[in-house]
Amino acid sequence: MTSAPHKPFAFETVFDDVGGVAYAPPRQKRSFTPEEVEEIRAEARAEGERSALAEAEQALAAAVDRVAESARLGLGALAEAAHAHRAATAQLCMAAARKIADSALDRFPEAPVTAALEALAREVEASPRLVVKVAAESRDQVQQALDNLAQNLGHAGQIEARAEPGMDRAAFVLDWGDGRAAFDPADAAARIQDALDQALAAEGLHAEPLISLEETPHG
Repeated sequence: MTSAPHKPFAFETVFDDVGGVAYAPPRQKRSFTPEEVEEIRAEARAEGERSALAEAEQALAAAVDRVAESARLGLGALAEAAHAHRAATAQLCMAAARKIADSALDRFPEAPVTAALEALAREVEASPRLVVKVAAESRDQVQQALDNLAQNLGHAGQIEARAEPGMDRAAFVLDWGDGRAAFDPADAAARIQDALDQALAAEGLHAEPLISLEETPHG
């Protein structure tokens, strides 16, 4: 048995018990005055403008987010590049300083020990004998410098420079009985390098900018 096709319910005019109209569906307007047409057109235009403005604001917000993210990434890369530049510059300065120091120590191997003796003059002035261990190739030059320094300081005791096998040029060990002082250029350079590495590691990427950006004055 075939059932009749389902007919959707239509909201047509409904009458009450006394024949009055209880409900009447709204009539669809089929004609409009020029004023009404213009009003509808203005409303549609305004709605379109609101929609376009909303889309433009969303696009602008998305673009600003992308710019901010790009700036964040760019600043991070710039900070890394600046830190790498600082580290490379510091290493270059260290290499240059080491070259200069090596040349100076090769030419004046007696300078470190005479500087130490001048600094310790008050402590060693009463010592009857000072022994300075130095590299074999520096012994004569150091002994001559110590003799001159002892005379200038008025040191009455004996200062003897002794050659120490295996000691680096310009290194020394100063022994005056009641105390001892030593200098090793390689160890000093290693300690300076370690201090520099620690300073760079502590600084990380949080140092001040390499270039101060000042506001350009307007003419």
